[in-house]
Amino acid sequence: MPRPTALLLAPLLLLAGCARTDEPAPTAPRGELRGLWVDAFGPGLKTPAEIDTLIRDARAMNVNVLFAQIGRRGDCYCNRAATPRTDDPAVPPGFDPLDDLLLKAHAHGIQVHAWIITTALWNSATPPRDPAHAFHAHGPAASGRDFWLTVKADGNVRGGNDWVMDPGHPDAAAYIREMYVSVARNYPVDGVQFDRVRYPDYNPAGGPGQWGYNPTALERYRHETGQTGTPDPADPRWTAWRQQQVTNLVRETALAVKAVRPDISVNAATITYGAGPADEAAFAATRTALEVQQDWLTWVREGYLDVNVMMNYKRDFVPDQAQWFDQWNAFAARLRAAYPHAAQVSGAAIYLNDQASSVTQVRKTLDAGLDGWAGYSYRTPDLDVNAGKRTQAQVFPELAARLTAPGAPFERPAPWTKPDPRQLRALSGRVTVSGDLPPGGHEVTLRAADGQVVARTRTDGAGQYGFLRVPAGTVTVQAGTGRLTTQAVPGEVRRLPDLPVN
Repeated sequence: MPRPTALLLAPLLLLAGCARTDEPAPTAPRGELRGLWVDAFGPGLKTPAEIDTLIRDARAMNVNVLFAQIGRRGDCYCNRAATPRTDDPAVPPGFDPLDDLLLKAHAHGIQVHAWIITTALWNSATPPRDPAHAFHAHGPAASGRDFWLTVKADGNVRGGNDWVMDPGHPDAAAYIREMYVSVARNYPVDGVQFDRVRYPDYNPAGGPGQWGYNPTALERYRHETGQTGTPDPADPRWTAWRQQQVTNLVRETALAVKAVRPDISVNAATITYGAGPADEAAFAATRTALEVQQDWLTWVREGYLDVNVMMNYKRDFVPDQAQWFDQWNAFAARLRAAYPHAAQVSGAAIYLNDQASSVTQVRKTLDAGLDGWAGYSYRTPDLDVNAGKRTQAQVFPELAARLTAPGAPFERPAPWTKPDPRQLRALSGRVTVSGDLPPGGHEVTLRAADGQVVARTRTDGAGQYGFLRVPAGTVTVQAGTGRLTTQAVPGEVRRLPDLPVN
């Protein structure tokens, strides 16, 4: 099936790219991010002994950020979150892996960013043991509005082994938001990271994306757009609407997290399938935008992310993939120059590369002028470990030694600072409607004192909207016939009165 043209989608993806006046001061130099993803699909952060080894290894590599997977599928490797504690038998009874990791990492100046798979709900034929797990009330056995799963155009409700929540379902979106906020509220994490904040894979290469047909989400789409029937996966209006649902989820979660902890780093592990775009307009035609409806370009522009961590997973020894790696790095470098409020990091697949290739990719990343590098993953530090030929304990010290040798990229320790909360100026609000008017899908504009539009967004399914890069001074927010004049307060997310749109 032919993909929608870039010309049809570009105006929708570029909706928020307005000229700005009276910008917040650009972020001060942050240092160089050196990250490791620590996944929970095997050993790494599940016991006190594993965490001791992890901290030792991170220090040996001069790593300053750990992207620690505390949420896999509707659970948490912690004891104080909105999602239930994991039933992973590898975690000792009562032990709080996140607590222990934070205590030990912070003692050595290492940041911990709570990495959560955003939309995955469950993946086993055996249901979760905890009756409070959302799978029981909102999984495949649920009906009506209680059914949260995304559905494929052919009716399938499972992406591979995973049941996945639909970003277009308002209740699922609210659940996901609280999942992140509860961790930020209850733990001194340095950041939170979105992962799989998109629609599922299992689509034709190059699109169109096949997912998003949750009945509640579909009814929203029809109500908000006036369309009838069931949209074709390649319908550009349907593609843009789904992209907006993911963007709304990121925006509202970022606002809610920042309202609790203004200094927290909000970041995302973002998709870079295939070749990189030549410029911002070309992003609309990437596999990222068309296959999984992930418009992370808007998230960067609008300040929804403090750090964009591209999953730039390419094999350096395969010429086409090495070229794609460089293309995405070059694209991110241009974004870094255009939008300095958002740091740009290239995440590399060390599990797909030999050690020499991984060192080469670190050098390429830093030579491209990005803010840092992250490796996936600590558990699988090269292709031999991934293939089962050698062990993590054998390989990780070798890779650490290569990266920290004299003249190597990580020869000396480097700092990485958290966002300066004084630079936060954000507004959060909700529209109200009457009659049969839907709360979702309304365009909301932000105007500076001179009347210039400095940002645009759209309301989510609950009528919520917000802006994270608000100019100093008086601004006007408008949705439909509703207008209000206000000012952002440095260092906080200001909640606005409800805004009638009719």
